[in-house]
Order: sequence, then structure tokens, then C-alpha cells
Amino acid sequence: MLMLTGSAYALPSSRDTSLYAPSFQSNVAFIGNTVRASYYGIRDGFAGRFTASGQRFNPNGLTAAHRTLPFGTRVQVSYKGRSVVVVINDRGPAAFTGRSLDLSYGAARELGLVPAGTGVVQMRVLG
Repeated sequence: MLMLTGSAYALPSSRDTSLYAPSFQSNVAFIGNTVRASYYGIRDGFAGRFTASGQRFNPNGLTAAHRTLPFGTRVQVSYKGRSVVVVINDRGPAAFTGRSLDLSYGAARELGLVPAGTGVVQMRVLG
């Protein structure tokens, strides 16, 4: 439940984000999905800020943002022969971007995605 405070929305101070996670019925549609991904966390002001899950964002961590997967879901992401397992701890990217996954800088660095900025990756939900 969001509370209206002035002209902005704010989470309750308890930081119980379980109320805000979208329902997720089955991961079958996400196994072996090819999606467009990008990364965030370097020179964009997100380092140290709270993610949608209530955790502080660490750009060097192995985390990612996804619009619908539950927080804490482990996802294997592969790009050009490299693979990394990330944990979903944030929401995004915005639907209009055409991307389905925003990786932390650390995950993108491990995959070799940083020079390109965005790329088509394989993602597989591990649970």
C-alpha cells in the first residue's frame, strides 16, 4: 500500500516490500528467454540508494532489475560465451526502452557487456 505524502508517493517506513512484489505464477515462460539487457550503476547516481526491494544498491554486486520477477529470484544471464548468476533486487527497466533486464555494473562487467552498453542476452530463471 503506497501512502500519498504531499505530491509524492512514499513507502511505509517499515520497508516491507513484500507487499509491492507483482504476483508471479510460473517461470516456464522465462526459461531460456532471449532478451535485451543494459546496465546501470556507474556515474548515474544510483550507488548506495535503496532499490525497490529495500536493499542498498551496490554497482559492483551481481544484481539485476526486472519488471515482474519476484525479488530474490536467481537468474543465469549469458552473453557471448560468458555467464553470471544475478539476484533480482530492483524493478525496471521502463517498458518503453525495449529492454527486459537492467544488470548492475558488476554483472555487466563480468559478462563483457560494458563496452556495448546494451546487448541481447540469454536469461534462465534458476529460482
